[in-house]
Amino acid sequence: MGFEAKSHVWDGTATIRLRGELEAKSAGRLNRVIDEASAPGLHRLVLLMDQLTYLSSAGLRSLVYAHQRLGRGVEIVLVGARPEVAETIRLAGFDRSVVMQEPTGV
Repeated sequence: MGFEAKSHVWDGTATIRLRGELEAKSAGRLNRVIDEASAPGLHRLVLLMDQLTYLSSAGLRSLVYAHQRLGRGVEIVLVGARPEVAETIRLAGFDRSVVMQEPTGV
């Protein structure tokens, strides 16, 4: 399965829907989408992860990249991560740097 990342920015919030496998070959694509979504006045990044089926260490580095690129003033929210993806995030300790939440009709 491939990887897709589609973004939408509105009212200070960038929302990116992730689909497929986020690994070494696709991590650069997510980094570019994050760069494109970064704008002055951005205060929240929401990653919709319910359709993300795999997260490798390279994919995890893309999440860290987002955290570093956007800075402390931007809240990062990971929504609907599947159990295996959420486990990877927790094992790396990255869950302490972001908000992880269940989907709410997104």
